[in-house]
Amino acid sequence: MNATIAMSPRATRPEMDKGLGKAGMLGFGAAVIAAILYVAYSVYIDASAAGVHASAYLPFFLLFVALLIALGFEFVNGFHDTANAVATVIYTNALPANVAVVWSGFFNFLGVLLSTGAVAFGIVSLLPVELILQVGSHAGFAMVFALLIAAILWNLATWWLGIPSSSSHTLIGSIIGVGVANALLHGKSGTAGVDWGKATEIGQALLLSPLVGFGLAALLFIAMKLLVKRQDLYSEPKDGLPPPLWIRALLIFTCTGVSFAHGSNDGQKGMGLIMLILIGTVPTAYALNRAVPEKYAVEFHMNSAAAASALGQTPPAGETAAEARRQVTTYIADKHFAPATLPALSVLIGDVDKQVREYGSLANVPQAAVNNMRNDMYLASEAIKRLGKDKAANLSDASIKSLNTYKKSLDAATRFIPTWVKIAVAFALGLGTMVGWKRIVVTVGEKIGKTHLTYAQGVSAELVAMGTIFAADNLGLPVSTTHVLSSGVAGTMAANGSGLQMSTLRNMLMAWVLTLPVSIVLAGVLYTVFSQIF
Repeated sequence: MNATIAMSPRATRPEMDKGLGKAGMLGFGAAVIAAILYVAYSVYIDASAAGVHASAYLPFFLLFVALLIALGFEFVNGFHDTANAVATVIYTNALPANVAVVWSGFFNFLGVLLSTGAVAFGIVSLLPVELILQVGSHAGFAMVFALLIAAILWNLATWWLGIPSSSSHTLIGSIIGVGVANALLHGKSGTAGVDWGKATEIGQALLLSPLVGFGLAALLFIAMKLLVKRQDLYSEPKDGLPPPLWIRALLIFTCTGVSFAHGSNDGQKGMGLIMLILIGTVPTAYALNRAVPEKYAVEFHMNSAAAASALGQTPPAGETAAEARRQVTTYIADKHFAPATLPALSVLIGDVDKQVREYGSLANVPQAAVNNMRNDMYLASEAIKRLGKDKAANLSDASIKSLNTYKKSLDAATRFIPTWVKIAVAFALGLGTMVGWKRIVVTVGEKIGKTHLTYAQGVSAELVAMGTIFAADNLGLPVSTTHVLSSGVAGTMAANGSGLQMSTLRNMLMAWVLTLPVSIVLAGVLYTVFSQIF
């Protein structure tokens, strides 16, 4: 068992048992119900506008259940990860615990609403291409349910034990598990089921973020000690008394920044999965972005022509779009460049351009053609992304630039997030912040260092966490708030010579090491089971 720190008479554990009160609980319940009704109403409106009417209730029932599970993942993410943002303001008496969690929840909400969406589709691109193209099939539903349930189960297990663990780490492990299981079920090597290049890129971000958090927080703390000669900044908080005003403002600012950054980064993971669910069940409404501007078709044609020219290939006589599609799909799935790859991509580009010109606007694409057009656009985009890194393609920088411009046109049509999805995820993450936070807060506040958290330590850890998460968000990479913040606290404790509680660090390291293999196995097993059920 972890030993808690020995509190001095002046610094006791802050009050954390005061809840939201009856009025707060009523408001919380009303917000949950309102969010669920809002999601159902939004799907109904979008489907009706696209001319979709329920001819069978099972797909819409599965859609509703899948959306609830996806929002449930974000809810669990809220109280599992965001506890890190409030631990420092609670343990330095900068804000009362019940005020801090509501404050953090609100700025998580804003962070989700104002996010870019880049992280959302970075996560989705880890999934096997065949599952993304067939997301509305039984395999698609099995995929979504397996990875979400696996991620939720591991998050709840580590939360129950009070161990700070990464929701990003868990979700990525679940995606890898589904990809490996899908490959094995289809007689392929397990390594063929995942985009390992993207997985490595994300893995490096998750691996480096704790080291960055530890090192930068330690350096920032040392710099503060050298430059800011205020003894109260490095003293334990006095029992129940808030810190001096300027320190309090700084602590609240960093809590706000981490909460906003967490919402902006972590909220996008749920968005990407929700979009997969919507594309699979209501493709007419969500597979293509029908809200692109009127000039889109003209610009798309120009970019298509430039991309085809950049490939410098004459399509083989008689090659059909279906044959080109198979060739491009094989290239993306097997990651092996062949002489036929570029001509096939050229055929696919021409066919998509022809369809867009025929319909005149994405809003005019008929229901029967939506899925095929979206899949062709997705394939072309993924192929271009891979060609940019494939030396065997031998493309010039100018050609790659033209292809990337065309890719942006493709992504504008297929990689979009409706406003209501952002609002629903924002509600789930924000409301999740307000419950269940105490276990992780106590671990961060009491069980990492051997002395009480000081104001300077709290500020240093939070500033580094805020900056790291914002940087990762701009790069489109998922990063763990938990790892960055908790390692930042450990870094300040080490820099101060306060000592570290090795039992807690050992548990955190074990959770960090076990998260990927456990979530991979759990998601893989669930996917195999759900594939049989569906």
